[in-house]
Amino acid sequence: MSSTPITFNGSSTYASSFQQVIQRAVGIASLPMQILQGDVTDLTGKQQATTTLGNSFQVLQSALTAIGTASSGSPAAQVTGTGVTATASAGALAGTYSIQVDDVGSSTVSLSKDGLTAVADPSTGNISSASSFTLTVNGVDHTLTPTGTSLSSLVTAINAADDGVQATMINVGTNTSPDYRLSLTSDNLGADTIQLNDGTNDLLDTLSTGSDALYKVNGSLTQLHSNSRDITLSPGLTVHLAAQTTSPATITVSTSFSGLQNALSNFVSTFNSAVGSVQKNEGQNGGALSGDSLIYTLVNALNGLAQTNSGGGSVSSLADLGVTLQQNGQLQFDSSVFSAANTTDIQQFLGSTTTDNSFLKLANDALSTVTDVTDGLIANAYNAFQTQITSKNGLIANDQLRVDQLQQNLQAQLSKADAAIATLESQKTYFQELFTATYGANGIQGQNG
Repeated sequence: MSSTPITFNGSSTYASSFQQVIQRAVGIASLPMQILQGDVTDLTGKQQATTTLGNSFQVLQSALTAIGTASSGSPAAQVTGTGVTATASAGALAGTYSIQVDDVGSSTVSLSKDGLTAVADPSTGNISSASSFTLTVNGVDHTLTPTGTSLSSLVTAINAADDGVQATMINVGTNTSPDYRLSLTSDNLGADTIQLNDGTNDLLDTLSTGSDALYKVNGSLTQLHSNSRDITLSPGLTVHLAAQTTSPATITVSTSFSGLQNALSNFVSTFNSAVGSVQKNEGQNGGALSGDSLIYTLVNALNGLAQTNSGGGSVSSLADLGVTLQQNGQLQFDSSVFSAANTTDIQQFLGSTTTDNSFLKLANDALSTVTDVTDGLIANAYNAFQTQITSKNGLIANDQLRVDQLQQNLQAQLSKADAAIATLESQKTYFQELFTATYGANGIQGQNG
């Protein structure tokens, strides 16, 4: 209720009683409104529970979509031998490749020259007092303006510029007498040239000149060069040259269904979460939606989803993939059953969301009737609760006006009554005082009366 607080400011001795009369009358008149407010609270709880269910089923549908994405498998690379690692991504062609690493290559390394300003503390000292520097990498100049005057600031400026080198600080002295130098290493392999100038002097000496990585592929005698240890051996197939080898390593690219197995496992987890959300609203001690027809509909939808049958091969149900429905309504996944299933039959059973009578189409259609944000079961239930909430709030508003008017009328009427009583009480007091003055406190007329 939102009626104005009842405060009766009467002047008669009955003012407090009048306030109680108003409070009681308003309280009785507000009972229907209190019932409506309780209904709104219950409906709001149901609406919130519906939202929670909707979220669970949306996650389940996303997990189903992930199965469709993974159903065709994905390229995987397996290495036999040493010296390399390989990664296959989308577009990698199935096949066998060989690679021999003759040299993993190296980067060019430079160090600040002897004879420059000694730096004992890189947070305050620097190899040069200049405020601006020119970094030259392979003949290309880059202007650097550090935010501070320290060696640490210079290193930060070089790394922030991202001009093809990595800067660090190296102590070539001792712990008691440190001598910090600026060290630059080229990002790429190969004989890069690196120099830093402060406007007057070159500040770097080359410690070691880098070299390209060298390798041969598929038995060819042609030695290939790379300025990176990560090479693209074939579209979608990346090989990392980790160590020199004396014999080729073999890389086999094939289709892997480990992603599908993970997608099925995730589907089982999200299915069980959805079941848990539904079960919270079942039974005598269930949640806000206990007894609502929506819950029974969702239970049937989940059971139907778990027992979908399709396909004509050795895989015609989720059970043939190791996904079985338990007595508690949840699913259990046995990956060994999935691993033993025929790949072609798995793909035929799963199909796609556009393949008639396939699991993915049947399951997606079933879930869409639940999760569709415009006309799904959950959206319709939510909107129905909102319609009831809006209607009852309208009734509450009307009742509030009625109660407020009753309160105002009672206060006006009782204010008049209180004023009349106060007048009578005042007259009573006047005549009582007049009587006392005339006849005395004991009612005996005075000597001069």
